Amino acid sequence: MGPADASAVQVETAYALGQAIAREGWILLTGGRNVGIMDAACRGAKAAGGLTVGILPTATPRNISSGVDIPILTGLGNARNNLNVLSSQVVVAYGLGPGTASEVALALKSKRPVILLGADATTQKFFQGLSGQTVVCLDDIESVIQQIQTIVHLGSC
Repeated sequence: MGPADASAVQVETAYALGQAIAREGWILLTGGRNVGIMDAACRGAKAAGGLTVGILPTATPRNISSGVDIPILTGLGNARNNLNVLSSQVVVAYGLGPGTASEVALALKSKRPVILLGADATTQKFFQGLSGQTVVCLDDIESVIQQIQTIVHLGSC
């Protein structure tokens, strides 16, 4: 999960994260739009031969990332964020805008494991304070992949 408004460095990192997720054989699920973190992650996963799902806020097929294999048109606007979370085994958030913050909060409320990529200690403390659930902050893609492997191995999701 990540914001539509992303820096060039964030886009590059999200693309690489999408590739890493695909190389693990996992399905990538994002908000599916053709902007920011969601677009970059989908394109990266697609480039690495992965399967991508985009849960879109609109009921029409516009503004879909070229990296989305399976678009799910909802017509729900931002309410689709809950579908994103409930359809995910692990929520990885990179970058933080209002939509991404809502997805992290919904993940915590739903007891989904949450990994924050590149977040600061204040952000981690804030989200842990919302639920008491452990929120893992990591700074690199390799660590994110290892953490997901641990979560899946422990059967937390």
